[in-house]
Amino acid sequence: MSQTEEPASQTRRREWLVFLGLTFVAAPFLTIAIVGGYGFAVWMYQIIAGPPTG
Repeated sequence: MSQTEEPASQTRRREWLVFLGLTFVAAPFLTIAIVGGYGFAVWMYQIIAGPPTG
């Protein structure tokens, strides 16, 4: 079983692609999912418990 070494330029390019993917795809998606999930949870709670009174 031989382990192949990648050139440093390929490794660096792959690291940049992963970084950009996480920064511009994963982070915004997770942010929208978390905020949307919280909003949905509050909305469902208010449907069940009624609006806040004050």
